[in-house]
This record gives sequence, structure tokens and C-alpha cells, in this order.
Amino acid sequence: MALSKWTRSFHRWVSMLFIATVIAATVAAATGQSTQNPIFYLPLAPLFVLMITGLYMFVLPYVRRRAVTE
Repeated sequence: MALSKWTRSFHRWVSMLFIATVIAATVAAATGQSTQNPIFYLPLAPLFVLMITGLYMFVLPYVRRRAVTE
């Protein structure tokens, strides 16, 4: 159970980081910076982490239910 709570908390914090990087990329785009600027690729790292933790949290209830029935 501790891993599940830690994962949810980590997912929340990474989502805040993701929002901040998307805002930074949007501001950079609005100021006319080149799309080759690395700031446009910054949201991809937290997005990948969000995908992994989100899939874990999505699958967890099904795995627990299966463990209880067996």
C-alpha cells in the first residue's frame, strides 16, 4: 500500500512540473522563439513519467482484484 500512495503523490508532483513546462513552452512560442529551441521538448520528459505512473495506477485495481479472487 505504501508504494501506491507514493506513486499517487509522485504523479501529482510530476503533473505540476508538466503544467509548468507546458506553460513555459507556450510562452516561448508566444514570444516567437524558434521551434528548434530545447524548451519545446521539455514537456516530453514529465509526460513520459506521467504515462508510466498513470498506467500503473490504472492497472493496480485489476491486479489487486485478481489477486484476491485467486
